[in-house]
Amino acid sequence: MGRQMTDHAQPLREEDVDPDPVAQFHAWFAAAADVGVHMPEAAAVATAGNDGAPSVRMVLVKQVDENGLVFYTNYESRKARELAVNPAAALLFYWDPLGRQVRIEGGIERTTPEESEAYIRSRPRGSQLSALSSPQSRPIESRASLETRVAELSDRYADADLPLPEAWGGFRLTPQTFEFWQNRNDRLHDRLLYRRRPEGGWVIERLAP
Repeated sequence: MGRQMTDHAQPLREEDVDPDPVAQFHAWFAAAADVGVHMPEAAAVATAGNDGAPSVRMVLVKQVDENGLVFYTNYESRKARELAVNPAAALLFYWDPLGRQVRIEGGIERTTPEESEAYIRSRPRGSQLSALSSPQSRPIESRASLETRVAELSDRYADADLPLPEAWGGFRLTPQTFEFWQNRNDRLHDRLLYRRRPEGGWVIERLAP
């Protein structure tokens, strides 16, 4: 399906959204996929270390359910090192053809080794080789040295399963807030914030644009 644009005058109203932000997220995600958004699972993830300096990068969110949102990375990367000392993060999805974004904030923990292994084994072989070969976020001599490492591993394990990377796996963000943002004409945008109640469930608040 080709790229489509929504009517940016269409309102985002409290009475129209699902009381469960995960269900609302899935509805918007499906709409993004339906209009042809390339990789709607791509999100910016922001982290910060002990010094409070923020850093941000794109990740692919592979799972969204009542337990949280899961993405995978090298556990020695900058984001993983920052999450080790400050286990909180913010995710941002942006779907331009729909004029929509979703912001999600919460605490972070690693997925279980079993979850990480299952995902790693589901990846294409080339992606598994890249994870094994790349010391993510570390300086390297050259791209050629990285490609040589990939070729060596590919030859070594030509007739066998690749070993699991020791420092690679998932993170799960447990949301405390979801914000759904709908672009509107004249920049009078709609913003609905879902905030987790201490006793369970969610409260929905409208924010000024």
